[in-house]
Amino acid sequence: MADNALSAVYLASPEGDTGKSTVALGVLQALCATTARVGVFRPITRSTTEPDYILELLLEHSTADIDYAQAIGTTYEQVHADPDAAISEIVLRFHEVAELCDAVVVVGSDYTDVASPSELRFNARIAVNLGAPVLLVVRGAGRTPNEVQQLAELCAAELAHEHAQLVAIVANRCDPQRLDEVASALRVFEVPSWTLPEVPLLIAPTMAELCTAIGGEMYSGDPELLHREALQIMVGGMTAEHILERLVEGVVVIAPGDRSDVLLSVVNAHEAEGFPSLSGIIMNGGLLPHPAVARLMTGLKPKLPILTTDLGTYDTAGAAYRTRGRMSAGNPRKVDTALALMEEHVDAAELLRRIDVPPSPVVTPQMFEYQLIERARADRKRIVLPEGDDDRILRAAGRVLQRKIAELVILGDETTVRARAAELGVDISAAQVLDPRTSGYLDEFAAEYAELRKHKGMTLERARETVADISYFGTMMVHKGIADGMVSGAAHTTAHTIRPSLEIIKTVEGVSTVSSVFLMCLADRVLAYGDCAVVPDPTAQQLADIAISSAATADRFGIEPRVAMLSYSTGESGSGADVDKVRVATKLARERAPELPVEGPIQYDAAIEPTVADTKLPDSEVAGRATVFVFPDLNTGNNTYKAVQRSAGAIAIGPVLQGLRKPVNDLSRGALVADIVNTVAITAIQAQES
Repeated sequence: MADNALSAVYLASPEGDTGKSTVALGVLQALCATTARVGVFRPITRSTTEPDYILELLLEHSTADIDYAQAIGTTYEQVHADPDAAISEIVLRFHEVAELCDAVVVVGSDYTDVASPSELRFNARIAVNLGAPVLLVVRGAGRTPNEVQQLAELCAAELAHEHAQLVAIVANRCDPQRLDEVASALRVFEVPSWTLPEVPLLIAPTMAELCTAIGGEMYSGDPELLHREALQIMVGGMTAEHILERLVEGVVVIAPGDRSDVLLSVVNAHEAEGFPSLSGIIMNGGLLPHPAVARLMTGLKPKLPILTTDLGTYDTAGAAYRTRGRMSAGNPRKVDTALALMEEHVDAAELLRRIDVPPSPVVTPQMFEYQLIERARADRKRIVLPEGDDDRILRAAGRVLQRKIAELVILGDETTVRARAAELGVDISAAQVLDPRTSGYLDEFAAEYAELRKHKGMTLERARETVADISYFGTMMVHKGIADGMVSGAAHTTAHTIRPSLEIIKTVEGVSTVSSVFLMCLADRVLAYGDCAVVPDPTAQQLADIAISSAATADRFGIEPRVAMLSYSTGESGSGADVDKVRVATKLARERAPELPVEGPIQYDAAIEPTVADTKLPDSEVAGRATVFVFPDLNTGNNTYKAVQRSAGAIAIGPVLQGLRKPVNDLSRGALVADIVNTVAITAIQAQES
């Protein structure tokens, strides 16, 4: 694309450890939410011997087709050898990247080396040569508000000396108690400024990172918990009772392997109710527990990660204290925390206006997902998640709560659910956790269900057993208005999710069929595919229901509905029972929704490709422009959505259930955490309009 159409922003800082990656990630997300092809560029790579983990992280979240090698300008060695030649190389490689992008986030150097005379000034020279305005990131940690202001003024002067354009300032890692003071101090600048608080989680190492730092090995525990951050380090040199007094959430205890009293006390404290959830134990000195103690610990089956190292106490503690956690692509909790920080404290719309980002004529998957979350967040609804014993649900719940997408009710034994969430390093403190078996709602729900199903001979005793089931209990919460919607199915069948809804919530007026759509996010647009998950062999009447419901769902999510009733034949060219069924369904859909553009029977190519449509159905307002695709049966629909998902690299969001009076959505049993988060957002949006 032409350079004058490119939007770019250069993130620069005057020192290391500013948390620039947090800011870069937030800026990147804001751009991806409004711009189609967003790339990342690192003018100077942080290392020639190992991958740049910040670049890897940002590339994971970018939307332009750029690989790691393309995104690097030059090295510190080349800068030292010939600064002017290095800048020329950087400019050349940047413009190669710019050709593939609509916007580029340029992340300046990290002070892993020292350039002369000033690394910030050199970054400013690069920014000027790239034609990119500068977003200045300064560190507030350990500084007073006035010191932050003075540092920002010095940096602004250096940028001005090199004729770099300063567009905004972010003071990161500030004392949370003094955010307003720092913000006030920075108001002396003509450009907007924002302040972010210090969040210990973002710099805390994971147990896996600690294991590497101490040259250790895993002795026992749940490998999944190696991803948990160590928020504090404690050397367990005192007696067990005094260690127990000092345990806090997320602490790692360092103790020799022959301190049986400490090991057993800490392992049991982690499992015991009333004690904090710990991150791990490090047994130092190359010592292992006595065989009898080891046998006892094995019998306890502790999930808490226990590491071993040959280092002595001093060296182990020193290595642990020096280890700074990385915000990498493999640490979604830190990524979510960083994004939530930027969303809460930085006015993304103002920043994008400052760097002159034009509106995008297309909708990418990342743009669509961002819009979903923003819409859900605008009017937060209460969603019930019945499967509180599934780690994916707990991880997704943490993400939903952290980013304020919805309020949550999680079903399960409260002690067990909260303990497992803590072990996973997931904060669900803002969620309500209910156990259907002991809930005060149980009798009320049983009486209601017995009344609803009395025509089927339901008794109160049987109703009580039925509504104790998590799917029935969650559905009853939605029916009674205690929750606004439900998301289930990660560990249960579609039937287990839908059956209670049909019995309790029932279908909307005028629609007798519960069906589904997948929102198919292609590279440049979003389409609706229905039904790919629920009705195996729909009748003509059911197909008409599916068409009308799918159009309404599409419209709800910003897709202008133009409905294609798919078949192996287009128009009047074919005959047979299957084609005739689609023909009748099309007629019924037009009669019931005369304002809705519906075409059928029509083949997929004629529905989506204008050149084919011009030949097969030249006068159709849908052909070549369809946005809602109704498949003749489940076999066709399910296979097609999976083929498009895998072969075209589309993101399939769903299935989104439709036709119910209140929103209940089913998850695939292979659902990823991101899928669950998207489904919660969709359910919340449906609840806003139900």
